[in-house]
Amino acid sequence: MTAIARQPDRSGIHPLHALLLSGSFPLFLGAALSDYAYATSYLIIWSTFASWLIAGALIFTGLAMLCALIGLFRAERRGPYALYFLLLLVTWVLGFVNALIHARDAWAMMPTGFILSIVVAVLACVASLLGFSRANAGGRS
Repeated sequence: MTAIARQPDRSGIHPLHALLLSGSFPLFLGAALSDYAYATSYLIIWSTFASWLIAGALIFTGLAMLCALIGLFRAERRGPYALYFLLLLVTWVLGFVNALIHARDAWAMMPTGFILSIVVAVLACVASLLGFSRANAGGRS
């Protein structure tokens, strides 16, 4: 009898991709919570803090989107991966618009910035759940 070496099946996304993906949601959530803190206290430091959190989240989301694009080309089933990539793209675009709104004066960014922060945080949560789901793990990423 001869033994056949077999490569183990990967049951998830690449660890670097997972690290980048898991960093985007907490940063977007922190920005939404900072916007809430600004809306209740009117301390300008909270709006500045939200702007920095959004900038960090855009970096993490952009790099996770790059990993998702690479995984999209390597996936055997492209349907779930394409949906995941498009969700990350929409999250990044709305996050960028949110960053532009937060670049305004602190009074001018409310309530649009707060509402957009909540929407982007929810989108980032859904993208993270979809990225870590088993339906999305069918590729060789």
